[in-house]
Amino acid sequence: MTMENPNSWAAEAIRRVEGDGRHLTPTPLRPLSLSAIPDVEIYVKDESAHPTGSMKYRLVRAMFCEAIARGAIRADTPVIAATSGAVAIAAAHFSELLGLVFTAVVPASTSADILTRIEEAGGRWQVGERPPAAVQVEARVLAERLGGHFLDHFANAERALATCGMPTIADEIFLQLSKEPHPVPEWIVTGAGTGATSAAIGRHLRRHGHPTRLAVVDPENSAYFPAWASGCGDYTTGMPSRIPGIGRPRTEPGFLPAVIDLMIPVPDAASIAALRWLRTAAGIDAGPATGTNFWGTCHLVARMREAGASGSIVTLIGDTADPYRNTHLNPAWVAARGLDPTPYEAEIERFARTGEWPAG
Repeated sequence: MTMENPNSWAAEAIRRVEGDGRHLTPTPLRPLSLSAIPDVEIYVKDESAHPTGSMKYRLVRAMFCEAIARGAIRADTPVIAATSGAVAIAAAHFSELLGLVFTAVVPASTSADILTRIEEAGGRWQVGERPPAAVQVEARVLAERLGGHFLDHFANAERALATCGMPTIADEIFLQLSKEPHPVPEWIVTGAGTGATSAAIGRHLRRHGHPTRLAVVDPENSAYFPAWASGCGDYTTGMPSRIPGIGRPRTEPGFLPAVIDLMIPVPDAASIAALRWLRTAAGIDAGPATGTNFWGTCHLVARMREAGASGSIVTLIGDTADPYRNTHLNPAWVAARGLDPTPYEAEIERFARTGEWPAG
């Protein structure tokens, strides 16, 4: 791409970013059958099919397009982010696509598997010297020192999806369900990390007048459920989530509680139990946040069954299982953190077999 005309570079860069992976979109929408509940159809929207294996790909693609369009990213702009997960991998991917240098500032606790994936996607990383909660500050300082762009996915993702994220995940869901027996789902279930995905889905439902309700699942230590339940917009817990990609120790700017119909707190051990069940019983090899989503989905299916209602529910596969084989899929790692998924696994097995869900 020529560097002589910044506008020409920007137009070409946006074309490349928007065109990347288009042959894979919309991402697959697959049925998940529970034989004991024939009147409720469950569909999983597989965001792990994106080129970087995560739903954060969609978010980061919009952030790059938005930043390029307003001149924050140019042909020689270094890109910096504070993240040790899927956002870093997607940002490295798009930076390499555009010939830009990407650096992720990561907490010291970041696993070697994640660091390797950042490198494989074309990025660099450096360990933050500050406590994990302060790596955002360190990344912002680094961006200023390098004359680069700080990719702040907590502050800017919701805006980027709203302006540059078309088609949205909700657009795709309703298009894909249009020929199914229940084309308008009763519920869409997702988690909240930046809050951008739940905000995009919630806005879509209201803009189009759908009766579909939005449920957001929330892991332990996260501020989102208590913020939603209490109406406190700046709620904090000060504790990090153990479920990658969702849950935050504080409410982030992109979290829009007004578009959420129900929040479901999910124990971390239940998320891991659901993750295991999906893998062994349903053949879905996904990350822990998908387990959180599925636990919440079972709760909603049980509510529909008790009400004698039929219809469909859509939940999301956020990422693949690969980054978690040495952590959440490793029984020793799980036990070392005091988590016991066994009782929750029994509850899922019973639900799948009989349709009985624990009260509460």
